[in-house]
Amino acid sequence: MRAIKGMDITTKLKKWILNKKREELLRSTQLVNNIFKQNNLIYTCNWRRMAGLFKLLSLPSSLTKLSLFSLLSCFSSHHLHFTTKHFSIRQTVNKSQMSTGISLKGFTAVLLLFLLLVCSGLDVCEGRRGRHWKHRKGTVTSLVKKKGKGKAIGGSHNNHHAKPSPIPSPSPSPSPSHDSIYNVLDFGAKGDGETDDTKAFEATWAEACKVEASTVMVPSGYAFLIGPISFSGPYCQPNIVFQLDGMIVAPTNPKAWGAGLLWWIEFTKLKGITIQGSGIIEGRGSVWWTQSQIDDDPIAINDDDDLGTELGTKMPRSNRRTGMGWPESFHMQALRFYGSYNVTVTGIVIQNSPQCHLKFDNCNAVHVFNMSVASPGNSLNTDGIHLQNTKDVAIHHCNLSCGDDCVSVQTGCSTVKIHSVNCGPGHGISIGGLGRDNTKACVSNITVQDVSMYGTMTGVRIKTWQGGSGSVQSIRFTNIRVSEVQTPIVIDQFYCDRTSCKNQTSAVALSGISYENIKGTYTVKPVHLACSDDTPCSELSLTDIELQPMQEHYHMYDPYCWQAFGELYTPTVPPIICLQAGKPTSDRMFSDHEACESA
Repeated sequence: MRAIKGMDITTKLKKWILNKKREELLRSTQLVNNIFKQNNLIYTCNWRRMAGLFKLLSLPSSLTKLSLFSLLSCFSSHHLHFTTKHFSIRQTVNKSQMSTGISLKGFTAVLLLFLLLVCSGLDVCEGRRGRHWKHRKGTVTSLVKKKGKGKAIGGSHNNHHAKPSPIPSPSPSPSPSHDSIYNVLDFGAKGDGETDDTKAFEATWAEACKVEASTVMVPSGYAFLIGPISFSGPYCQPNIVFQLDGMIVAPTNPKAWGAGLLWWIEFTKLKGITIQGSGIIEGRGSVWWTQSQIDDDPIAINDDDDLGTELGTKMPRSNRRTGMGWPESFHMQALRFYGSYNVTVTGIVIQNSPQCHLKFDNCNAVHVFNMSVASPGNSLNTDGIHLQNTKDVAIHHCNLSCGDDCVSVQTGCSTVKIHSVNCGPGHGISIGGLGRDNTKACVSNITVQDVSMYGTMTGVRIKTWQGGSGSVQSIRFTNIRVSEVQTPIVIDQFYCDRTSCKNQTSAVALSGISYENIKGTYTVKPVHLACSDDTPCSELSLTDIELQPMQEHYHMYDPYCWQAFGELYTPTVPPIICLQAGKPTSDRMFSDHEACESA
């Protein structure tokens, strides 16, 4: 047998076996010794490479497996000179043994057996599932896959099991690409609060309108002065986002408004329009409020324009200008949507509007949430949110402070849900006024629930003019909390915003109205149900009503009822003994209901 250069590999293997699993691999080591002796093999060892091999054997099992299988593959290739990344082996065979027909195949077979035994001792010969090695307790897997050049897309840290991937959730809507964002600053807007940026906004919209799911960006840190503007959409692509993070301010110069307009910012005939962000629409309305000559409860002003008028440009009753140049009785709605589908308003603040803060005309699928209206209680005619001829509406999680109705529901509205809203100051949440100037009004399927009101004129109210027709039905007020509210529950079918109104017989028919779980304090009267003689209110239901006077010994009015028919399902506080049981004898209401259903 020829001399062996370097340390005997058997000794090295034995040391390694003692550190790992000496008992399991002892027989395998002896077998290797015999193989080398019987085949008269001479091998040289590159110690740096051998050190690398044993270092490799201490690596995670997945890499060890790969190296061992590579070694096995090389031996089975029948090459006399064999080189791997970790060590070199040079094999020679005696001529005498060559003549006896000793074959490398026998050596390879035995070596294969040895390697399999080593694998079994290392727990590295494991079953496969799919394309991944099976994880076993106490082992660590570190597989790194590449996708493209140099991009690692997987892997785990040593000594930690990789956490299972969570169940994939639906992918969020993709963020708009840079190409679909149109910043008003790029179109010439200054944002200094003094320069008129109206044309810059118009130019920005003109470009964004051409691209589906585009975004008009109004950046934070700027105040943009703009005059009356209409973002029209008959030919616009759908799903445009108006990202309002800065401030938009109204002009205070009367000349900037012209004459005949009832809106300041308008979006018309759009499919999928979202106004969102953390910005503010500042109406600077105080100069308008001081010039107002209208009575304190101005629902008539909201209805003065022809119902459903497309452009909303009908002039108020008076267009005389005051000495300061402002028209009397002329008020501007801050933000108006007309003839649009799938409208969302969220995040923003609308404050100090000259008149109504947020109005929806002839819209479908409206969603308003997490936004605020902020104006003082003495700001006349400033409805918070005004709905007219609009269907499928959700208003929730809003803070509404204004000088008129926090939410006003007008004719043509159905399937409206208002919940989780704070209201006050203001006039409460109202349906109406309806039927002005002998018009027909139809309202149905309205729910108001989980609402808190503080310091408002009324809580939940329905108001109609004398002489109207049509119907209000399927109305539900539930879970209302009132604090220092003048009159929490109101039906007024003799509504009049002037000193006097003409007495008329006909009226809008009211039926199917429920009041549930309304509790809190009042300052004037707990309940006021004033219904029409010709068309009494029917199917009123009251459940869990508890209304206490704010001051026990202060003069308060008792509950008032007139031509109100319904049922008390629980005792009320105070007792509402004026409600009449049963149904009225008039058939007028049924014909009015049918007229609305057939319309």
